[in-house]
Amino acid sequence: METRNILLCGVGGQGTVLASKLLAQCAINRGVGARTAETIGMAQRGGCVVSHVRIGALSSPLIPEHTADLILAFEPAEAVRCLRYLKPDGAVVTNRRAIKPVTDSLSGSYSGEAMLDYLRAQVQNLTVVDGDAVCAACGSAKVLNLALLGAAAKSGVLGFTVEELGRVIDEKIPERFRALNKKAITLSGKV
Repeated sequence: METRNILLCGVGGQGTVLASKLLAQCAINRGVGARTAETIGMAQRGGCVVSHVRIGALSSPLIPEHTADLILAFEPAEAVRCLRYLKPDGAVVTNRRAIKPVTDSLSGSYSGEAMLDYLRAQVQNLTVVDGDAVCAACGSAKVLNLALLGAAAKSGVLGFTVEELGRVIDEKIPERFRALNKKAITLSGKV
């Protein structure tokens, strides 16, 4: 694997940071270096969370603008907000469900579907995942991160296989949650 830049973005509590750690471990398992960094803004209150994952022989953990191979977005407005990081031929995998920010109570203008329409117009390689359906089928909202990782792996834009994700789950996820997380990967793209 050459160098690879993956930006994960969402809101606090969605599992963005854990997903970045799983990706870094996938790289390490291949014998490739990985660097991660997080920018967390009021994450415990639904604030923005951005995780940078850089794979390969890179010195900085932060992804420069216009160089991300993939944006993995847990929320469509966060994908739009982070588009400046995407390289021209990069891919975006985003969750369909919008999470309205606190400021929406003041303006009332936020529309998740409008964000998805904007992404469809701006990004040639866009995958929209019905994360709610995967989470409902698994019986847990805590598997959204693996649903998105699974969809990205299945579409070929992640750079890692479903099997590699499964091995990392076995290494890094407590045993009682492993089957549930693997189920989310299996169901991603099917529901």
